[in-house]
Amino acid sequence: MKVTAFNGSARRDGNTAMLIGHVFGALEKEGITTELVQLAGRPLHGCIACYRCFGTKDKRCAVTDDIANECIEAMLESDGIIIGSPTYFAAISPEAKALIDRCGMVARANGDMFRRKAGAAVVSVRRGGAIHVFDTINHFFTIGQMIIPGSSYWNIGIGRNIGDVEQDEEGIKTMRDLGENMAWLLKKIAG
Repeated sequence: MKVTAFNGSARRDGNTAMLIGHVFGALEKEGITTELVQLAGRPLHGCIACYRCFGTKDKRCAVTDDIANECIEAMLESDGIIIGSPTYFAAISPEAKALIDRCGMVARANGDMFRRKAGAAVVSVRRGGAIHVFDTINHFFTIGQMIIPGSSYWNIGIGRNIGDVEQDEEGIKTMRDLGENMAWLLKKIAG
């Protein structure tokens, strides 16, 4: 089994990636392979609403000048998908939003091709607005008929400067619990 996480932060290896790392630690203890895709510095544009994916139904986006199709392929090859985002003005990062819009449109065009995969949000925040980010990511999972594991709190870690989330004990516990619950869910889905 494999879980791929997409770090939607403009910072590589920042707080969002650190939180994902705690989820990965729990998943790996359960024998699940993990992969981190960092979106920072890589071209990824928003959906242009051309709807060609509904005509071709080839599980690919017609726009090919960025990493969208690479991300779609990684999602298809995974049993579980994590989307992480920092909180920017009480909203999801532009990188994470572009990922959701592009992958979500292609998935819808191809019969909800991520259906019944496990999906989890991971959110870093300085202080407020994280619930909106958490909800936005989960809306991607629910409209795609994916299954969301819960945790001991909402999947949020608090910290402003790089590394600050490592001081958020409850946030780290939440991520570890999320990883354990996601591993349990993946094993149940695999039957």
